[in-house]
Order: sequence, then structure tokens, then C-alpha cells
Amino acid sequence: MTSLGESVRTRRRDLHLGQEELAELADVSERFVREVERDKPTVRLDKLTSLLDALGLELRVEIRGS
Repeated sequence: MTSLGESVRTRRRDLHLGQEELAELADVSERFVREVERDKPTVRLDKLTSLLDALGLELRVEIRGS
């Protein structure tokens, strides 16, 4: 399974965005983008949602095994 950080990094690169550009689009710090891409275990959900929104991604919760 692909990690959240890998998904964010891959999508950012597919859109030809640097970390700084993405941070500006999502109204978060460049440091936050780096932390998400490195799979930091604790991040603010509101900032994560903004970041995913800027990339055209969404966060889903599913029952395991379905």
C-alpha cells in the first residue's frame, strides 16, 4: 500500500509543483509539506485537508479488508 506521504509527493511532482509552490497554494508552510511527504505521524488534519485539496486529492476512511 502506498503511504500518504508518497501519494502527496507523487501527485505534487505530477503537477510539476515544488514544495514551496504547493505550500503557497495550500496556505501551509513548506515545512508542513516536507513533514507530510516524510510521513510524520502527527499532523494537523485541517492543514492536511488544505494540502490534499490543493492537489485535487481527498482523504478517505474505509473499513479494512473492503
